[in-house]
Amino acid sequence: MSTKKQIGNEVSHSEHPRAVVDDVVDETPELHPTVELEIQAKVDLNNPEAVGRGLTLAEEERMQAREWEIEQTKTRWDRRQTSNREERTATVVEQMSIEATREFKKRAGCVNRWADPDDADPREQLSVEQLGEVNREAARLQTKLHGWSRAAISRRLAEEVADGKSMMSAVVGVFEELQQAPGRVIPIAAISEVTRREVSISGTVTQLWESSNSAIQQVGLIEDETARTKLTVWEKSNQPWIDEGERVRIHGAAKNWYNGRVSVALTGWSTVDFPERGQWWE
Repeated sequence: MSTKKQIGNEVSHSEHPRAVVDDVVDETPELHPTVELEIQAKVDLNNPEAVGRGLTLAEEERMQAREWEIEQTKTRWDRRQTSNREERTATVVEQMSIEATREFKKRAGCVNRWADPDDADPREQLSVEQLGEVNREAARLQTKLHGWSRAAISRRLAEEVADGKSMMSAVVGVFEELQQAPGRVIPIAAISEVTRREVSISGTVTQLWESSNSAIQQVGLIEDETARTKLTVWEKSNQPWIDEGERVRIHGAAKNWYNGRVSVALTGWSTVDFPERGQWWE
């Protein structure tokens, strides 16, 4: 052990003391692993059963999950660049959907025999005269039922006629059924006849007035060529503001009854369209 001293420039004792800096001697002994520790470290590192030692439970589970994922990826046979795995998956899902739909229709056939996919088309069971009349009535109804194809209308008419109804009764029943089908815009006069709790209507907001209830955003009257009814817009529905005299198309309006009169209300589930907003003449 040696000691070195650094001596600065000599000055008088009165001016500055002689600077002496002694080096610090590190006497901490240097530690080295024993042979046993080195052997155990190699065993822990190379032994597969010892992998994960010293980790927390969460870290061990994360490591095992990662190893399982890598193993599954390596063992998947379809790993080529031109893999059509997505296409084959879509085909399988489509086939499963077709089978599920068919199974549902088979169960529905217990209630309505025409829903059974194995049953014959009702138009095949009609005479030539009946089928001709069905096609003529279907073409006439198509002009009044927008969104319904002629084939769909003729099939429903054929089902009613094949069940024994007269042509006039079948036409009236099918027209009302398709006109008031879920999601269809119905006349305001038909709101009271619909058994559903939500309806879709189209009309003009002819009048608006102030409401004393803070929970109501707007209240007024909406009407079309058939009738008019009360329209309420709730504050929490987050619906856009409607101007008086504006034409709107409402989907999913809630149907309410008060003192024997029916009305509609806009909720958070309702949607409002403005067909005439944003037109070039506006």
